[in-house]
Amino acid sequence: MALIEELNSQGNKLFKYRSNLPVPFAILGLLIYVYHIIIIGKEIHSLTFEIVCLFVGLLGQVIRAITIGYTPKGTSGRNTHAQVADELNTKGMYSLTRNPLYLGNFFMWFAIILFINVHWFSILYTMCFWIYYERIIFAEENFLRNKYGDHYIKWTNETPIFIPRLMGWKQPNLGFSFKNVLKREYSGFFALFFTFGLFDLIENYSRFNKWHLDDFWAYSIFITGCITIILRTLKKKTRILDVKGR
Repeated sequence: MALIEELNSQGNKLFKYRSNLPVPFAILGLLIYVYHIIIIGKEIHSLTFEIVCLFVGLLGQVIRAITIGYTPKGTSGRNTHAQVADELNTKGMYSLTRNPLYLGNFFMWFAIILFINVHWFSILYTMCFWIYYERIIFAEENFLRNKYGDHYIKWTNETPIFIPRLMGWKQPNLGFSFKNVLKREYSGFFALFFTFGLFDLIENYSRFNKWHLDDFWAYSIFITGCITIILRTLKKKTRILDVKGR
């Protein structure tokens, strides 16, 4: 198989599992974190440092929210079976970078890696993220190029692949849908706080042999958990969060 077909095949396979990348890194990161606490005697994080890490993750969430808030139905989805693009997104966040959702994912997951505070692990994560998503992006771009032809080529010539440009925002045709963001992003939002809380819980048990959550993370998980339950209920049991054309 030629390299171009091999990369495309790998990308389509990885596309189906693109949401699973954080799982092995979270497990490995937790083991590394516990090792540094128990064996090496790593100092306790300050709350300020933890909040800084959290804000890195929230930056990723904001990037995803802005992207999803403007995107129409049939694009920028969580589909895993095959590539889907009812139209080509070239405005909003897609006028600044071709892969804004993956950029948001990077910051959300990198926040957890920063929390572990092991430099070589941060570098490893960044390298694995790029290798993993490079293939997914390759497969997606091959699909879009075949479907949209010159229109797609023109967009790629004007828009960076990952690192966004700071100017050139093009206003989307659709207005911003806060409902669409609430409907699609509550699980990732809660997962961010839950993961931080889990690391804090494990840290406290490793140090003091007692299951205990620091107040900040206990309140954060309680509040975001309640929000998640409400939004999930509204999504599953009602049509309150439905948006026409989304």
